[in-house]
Amino acid sequence: MIVYSVSVLVKTGFENDFITATKVNHKETRKEMGNLRFDVLQSDENPSLFELYEVYRSEEAVMAHKETRHYKDWRDTVAPWMARDRKGTKYAALFPRADEEW
Repeated sequence: MIVYSVSVLVKTGFENDFITATKVNHKETRKEMGNLRFDVLQSDENPSLFELYEVYRSEEAVMAHKETRHYKDWRDTVAPWMARDRKGTKYAALFPRADEEW
């Protein structure tokens, strides 16, 4: 199981645009066979700061996701709204384990 936590800082004034674009990416990603979870979080302290928490069955599922039209459309749409490059951190899931229900 592959987990990514992606931090995104959006330029002030583009928060709602980012949310709208990310909702489409979220909805389509959840339909992917290799995706187990895709949470979109917004900071209470800084509404321009978002965290995307994504869980995939395998590295192959991550690579397949990055080749989808909805991901590429999202990436290209939100890029001009970012105050800095997004930062993804890869994690290994300890609990629940890969063989447990998500």
